[in-house]
Amino acid sequence: MSLDSRPTSIDRSFVLATGFGTTAAMWGVGYVCRLPSVLAPSGIVLALMLVCLSGGGLVAGRLTGGGFLAGAASGAVTSVLNLLVLGSLLGGSSAGRIVPSALWWLPGSILAGVVVAGLAAMAGSRASVPPEEPRDWTAAFAKVAAATTVLLLILGGVVTSKEAGLAVVDWPRSLGYNMFLYPLSRMTGGIYYEHAHRLFGSLVGLTTVVLAVHLHRVEGRRLVRRLSLVAAALVIVQGILGGLRVTEVNIYLAVAHAVLAQVFFCVLVSVAVLTSKTWKRAPAPTGAGGADRTLCMILVAFLLAQLALGAALRHLDAALLVHGGLGIALLPLAVFCGTRALDPARNAPTLRASGWILIHLAIAQVGLGLGALVATRLLPQGPAPGPWSVTLATAHQGTGALLLASAVALTLWHHRLRTLAPPAPPGSRG
Repeated sequence: MSLDSRPTSIDRSFVLATGFGTTAAMWGVGYVCRLPSVLAPSGIVLALMLVCLSGGGLVAGRLTGGGFLAGAASGAVTSVLNLLVLGSLLGGSSAGRIVPSALWWLPGSILAGVVVAGLAAMAGSRASVPPEEPRDWTAAFAKVAAATTVLLLILGGVVTSKEAGLAVVDWPRSLGYNMFLYPLSRMTGGIYYEHAHRLFGSLVGLTTVVLAVHLHRVEGRRLVRRLSLVAAALVIVQGILGGLRVTEVNIYLAVAHAVLAQVFFCVLVSVAVLTSKTWKRAPAPTGAGGADRTLCMILVAFLLAQLALGAALRHLDAALLVHGGLGIALLPLAVFCGTRALDPARNAPTLRASGWILIHLAIAQVGLGLGALVATRLLPQGPAPGPWSVTLATAHQGTGALLLASAVALTLWHHRLRTLAPPAPPGSRG
């Protein structure tokens, strides 16, 4: 008989997953719309924000069948988180001032978010179908945290590609303003890229800390709880490093900031893997591991070194030949590790999917690296980085982070799923 996961009361895990997920989607859309090269009209931006908010409510209603209450709870979380950026519309003409209408904007925005998401959830509930088994919303929240970090890594790559790392010269304030009250009208040029990166960093930091607290309340495995604490500690250190890079004007701190971002992302990906249903359902592994896991661990180590070289190249303009040579040398190793996971005898779809992802990312990364080399080194350069240089360099950096994370995930899956190979048929050799 099917199990109905529709909650009779609001599930904290569900609210966190949908609320934080909707917020990340809204911020991502808003970031693109307000890019200096885009500057979409305010009406279009507002309409897209409402679409994202309604979409979050629709998903909440469809997946839980919880009706208005489910959407309202998710919308409330999203609206409270959006206060981190709403301040950009409420800051006064000078630092320390807030427009008088803030008294209406703050409660009004929360109420609007609750109503819009709640009504959308009512519509979604009508089309909902009870799942065959309860959904794991804690695992979904961990995936939301990892996905939000991907967006932050991309935004950080844009800052470096645009050479906007020192556009805002103070920290934790922003050009004299409280960071969350810096006026949107002043976010132009490099200031926009750097300040938006700071705001998105605050969202990732808050998401990571809330995830750690939540896992300590619901997760029984000590390893998962400890990894969540490591992630929370890393995101705090990462924020401090980013600030010191500005205030101390130390380029080496920028390299450390870039490398630590990749390590932090890998820890979050590990938490997402360990909280997944596939991991929890797999039989306990036996034996010492195997050559596949060892090869993947070697790949992870070399990819970390490669990303450190990439950070040195972007910030110090050093190690170009070593970085390029190692990147090409790692391609066959990554493809080999990914191919080893495709063995159908393993009877592990998740392992095969991870192998395919690793192979495709490795090939794409080499192609993007060559493209970035041509765009940034071989073609004529203007006074400011051109769109192709920014796009290819940022895509190369982001794909590098995904490649490292996929190698980490594949290493974990080799550890967990290696016992799923079916036993040899009777009478077979070996």
